Amino acid sequence: MSMTISADLCTACGDCEPVCPTNAIIPRKGIYFIKADVCTECDGEFDMPQCMNVCTADSIVPLEA
Repeated sequence: MSMTISADLCTACGDCEPVCPTNAIIPRKGIYFIKADVCTECDGEFDMPQCMNVCTADSIVPLEA
């Protein structure tokens, strides 16, 4: 699976980008975007996705299949 960022809720603070261990988060058109093919949800490295852990806007959620 992968995480995704809701464009409607993202405040573009950038807090999520540096905590991503796979560098899956990139800025795009004023918001941040998670590359689904790179995101591992921090599986095997942390108990929960680090981006979701630091997002104060609650804009990061698991990508629905």
